[in-house]
Amino acid sequence: MYDAGAIAANRANWDDRAEIHARSQMYDVDGFLAAPTSISSVVRNDLAVLAAHLPESGVQERSLLHLQCHIGTDTISWARLGAVDVHGLDLSPNSLRHAAQFARADDRDITWVEGDARFASALIDRRFDIIVTSAGTIVWLPELTSWAQSIHDLLEPGGVFLIRDDHPILGAMAFEPWEITDDYLGDGGSRAYDDSGSYTENSAGQIEHVVVYEWRHALSEVVGALLQAGLRIEAFSELPYMDWRAFPDLVPCPQGWALPSAAPRIPLNFAVVARRPG
Repeated sequence: MYDAGAIAANRANWDDRAEIHARSQMYDVDGFLAAPTSISSVVRNDLAVLAAHLPESGVQERSLLHLQCHIGTDTISWARLGAVDVHGLDLSPNSLRHAAQFARADDRDITWVEGDARFASALIDRRFDIIVTSAGTIVWLPELTSWAQSIHDLLEPGGVFLIRDDHPILGAMAFEPWEITDDYLGDGGSRAYDDSGSYTENSAGQIEHVVVYEWRHALSEVVGALLQAGLRIEAFSELPYMDWRAFPDLVPCPQGWALPSAAPRIPLNFAVVARRPG
């Protein structure tokens, strides 16, 4: 059994983060809502991977579930691209409170669901054409077997799933290249640490619930869990960019952040596209 206290600690931490992120320059919620055709950079990067596995119309008129949706700007972006019956699921009730507020301001009818992504299929009584999750998600999940099975069960036959996330090699380097200082492979238990800030600007010292827990998941575990659940892998890629500045060496690039040209070439993100057989 996994420690329910660790999940509760993460929920409290992300409730605190939601307040910080909702008013941050990085998320720029006011600017996002003021530009009704704009799409978040995360979703632009997701769509660049996913588009080849969609019909020519893309996500238009396709039902979509966004797992670990946080404050909802990415979820709203999918709706802006034409997805319908859009649902967003997150562990943090305060994140969902902000997400619902932003969706109302954008005049979007989105269904928000509170819960653990591993057990999403027990919380949502319908299927979707598309399920997505990206940018810092599965490190917060103790195991991926239940997660993958939920994704399978929530997809329509023929439906497609995308995960794009931080490459696990960065976790093995504790996001401080270039030495391996932690496990790459999973099953090593949780990593607990204190952090009073977040990845947005000027956030140090603003989080009250500072204890968080993370779990390592190797690429073999991600792909293996999806295959075991009955999904068919259509694409796998390791990508030279990421959505946030994980360490000071990174420099701006069109997708977000990348290593400078003189640095060793390692992956910063990975992406997997899988489909439920029809």
